[in-house]
Amino acid sequence: MTEPKTTNGAKSSATEGAPDDVAALRARAEAAEKASDDLKALVARTQADFENYQKRQQRELASERRFAQAPLAGDLLPALDNLDRAIGAAQKAGDKGMLAQGVAMVQAQLLDALRRHGVTRIDAEGKPFDPNLHQAVMQQPTQDHPPSTVVQVLEQGYLIHDRVLRPARVAVSVAPG
Repeated sequence: MTEPKTTNGAKSSATEGAPDDVAALRARAEAAEKASDDLKALVARTQADFENYQKRQQRELASERRFAQAPLAGDLLPALDNLDRAIGAAQKAGDKGMLAQGVAMVQAQLLDALRRHGVTRIDAEGKPFDPNLHQAVMQQPTQDHPPSTVVQVLEQGYLIHDRVLRPARVAVSVAPG
């Protein structure tokens, strides 16, 4: 059998170049496999990022729904303050008539409606001062309470679910000095 000749008379590289071709093909196959693995990893990361994005969006949407009433509730707080003042003035004057009872009923209805939407008063009087819930407006020297205790609520504070809607404005006890 004669070996194939090329046009210029040299031997064909078909038999001599076979190991080089196999090595080149292996290198290309490894490169393609690495590229495929890189793409698979990219797809997996992208999918995980998208799932995390969806979960974060769902949490944010649920939070927005939960606290959607906050602006309205905040706008109603000054009216509640005025009802508190009216009830306090009626009590100081010794008025227990129909008007004082009516104001107290309106206040109770408003507080109940807010409570159904997650708005509650901060119970502050007699409790230790908590800067997350209370705003200290003044200090009051007293021996009746330990230091840093709320001795008087000057303006009611409110929570909406677990967030402070408005901190309670309070007077805090200090040691007489």
